[in-house]
Amino acid sequence: MTLPKPTADTEELFAAVLPANDRVATRPMSGQMSAFVNGNMFAGIFGDGMFVRLKAERVQLLAEPGAFVFEPMQGRSMKEYVLLPPEWRAHPERIREWMERSLAYIAAMPPKAPKPRKKQR
Repeated sequence: MTLPKPTADTEELFAAVLPANDRVATRPMSGQMSAFVNGNMFAGIFGDGMFVRLKAERVQLLAEPGAFVFEPMQGRSMKEYVLLPPEWRAHPERIREWMERSLAYIAAMPPKAPKPRKKQR
């Protein structure tokens, strides 16, 4: 499976709308940038789309025109993740608002335990 590649514009927009918070860390996942707090992913890029993770507010976001359940592969949705409407690229404040909501939800979760390292042979 070939994953879509983000454009430089998408990467710049993603960096610009991320919450200004010392606990936020970014790192690539499958060639895409993702944002984490306490080791838990709360937002990311998929091609030229951006997604956030929500629970209670997920239904509200999905009611927005152009928002969809995030499926990186057809038929394989990621629990709690929503792809933001592409039209919002022209309204970064809307993206930033939902990034903040996602951060607040995920920051309340317990920190994710680091994965044990594989033994060297």
